[in-house]
Amino acid sequence: MNAAAGQGAEMADAAQIVLNTIRRPVIMISEEGFITFANADAEDFFRSSATMLARNTLSKLIPFGSPLLTLVDQVRERLAPVNEYRVDVSSPRLGIEKVVDLYVAPVPEFPGSVVVMFQERSMADKIDRQMTHRGAARSVTGLAAMLAHEIKNPLSGIRGAAQLLELSASDEDRALTRLITDETDRIVSLVDRMEVFSDERPIDRYPVNIHVVLDHVKAIAKNGFAKRIKILEDYDPSLPPVFANRDQLIQVFLNLVKNAAEAIGSDPQGEIVLSTAFRPGIRVSVPGTQDRVSLPLEFCVRDNGSGVSEDILPILFDPFITTKPNGSGLGLALVAKIVGEHGGIIECESTPRGTTFRILMPAWKEAPYGADEDGEGDRK
Repeated sequence: MNAAAGQGAEMADAAQIVLNTIRRPVIMISEEGFITFANADAEDFFRSSATMLARNTLSKLIPFGSPLLTLVDQVRERLAPVNEYRVDVSSPRLGIEKVVDLYVAPVPEFPGSVVVMFQERSMADKIDRQMTHRGAARSVTGLAAMLAHEIKNPLSGIRGAAQLLELSASDEDRALTRLITDETDRIVSLVDRMEVFSDERPIDRYPVNIHVVLDHVKAIAKNGFAKRIKILEDYDPSLPPVFANRDQLIQVFLNLVKNAAEAIGSDPQGEIVLSTAFRPGIRVSVPGTQDRVSLPLEFCVRDNGSGVSEDILPILFDPFITTKPNGSGLGLALVAKIVGEHGGIIECESTPRGTTFRILMPAWKEAPYGADEDGEGDRK
């Protein structure tokens, strides 16, 4: 092999390494429609090795009539790149609800060939939804502060007046005064719950072992609301600590596990799965700072209950949204607030066969964001 050929092979290897480093599926399609190159993410996306992909044309791998095929033809004809957003490529092979953004460009060095890069919308939508959840939580914060001031004081007067009337009321009227007292107490309790949203103090965060938190939540659930429900664990034992507040994490997962138990109801086959995993690749802004933080830690609460209806799913984390007869609709809004204040992301995926709540959060790093050197590492 001469020097030029050796250098060319070296450049090809370098190009392969670079494309495998890009955390987006990238493929190259020949003039005949065959996939002549696929990076590592493309192999995951199409659920096939590059060798197997090379034996197929693109039309065999995506749904019939997909806009992607038309885009590839347009790029070949015009020799100009094209962007297309929210293209549905859902299929049994690729998965349900597979929506992507596409970048399609010609490859002048290989006439007739086209490169396609896929950006899965699920990742961008996670961040979009999280921004919505944070905005909803902020709106509840202002409402909670107003209610606490404007409602609790007059309610105290109403309750006191009802108690005075009860002293001289007949048995029939006494039932009405007790109704007034009970309903007043219920409203005060609701306002007290909403006041949690108005707490804007900085979160005391430190390294937390998520598995200790989940075991604690599981113990509470098994001794209370989930006595008859099987709770399974699917943990990654090598997971680093999460940078969070332990008590608030317990509050988050207790709420999610309780929701899962209520979705299962009395089904004897019902089960809840608590899972943890390391998923690098997502970075978002930390609320109130200019920093961007990686969210490699994935925590899931999965159940095989009846699922969440499609009309509720997009607004599930908004305040006052509930499907429970006596629910206030504040539980999941509070969960979204806590996760958002930790710089994390929460999302819900649901089908009639079950629901998964997925949380992505930052890992502990030594002395993050100005913490002291020991980072309170002794706290668990």
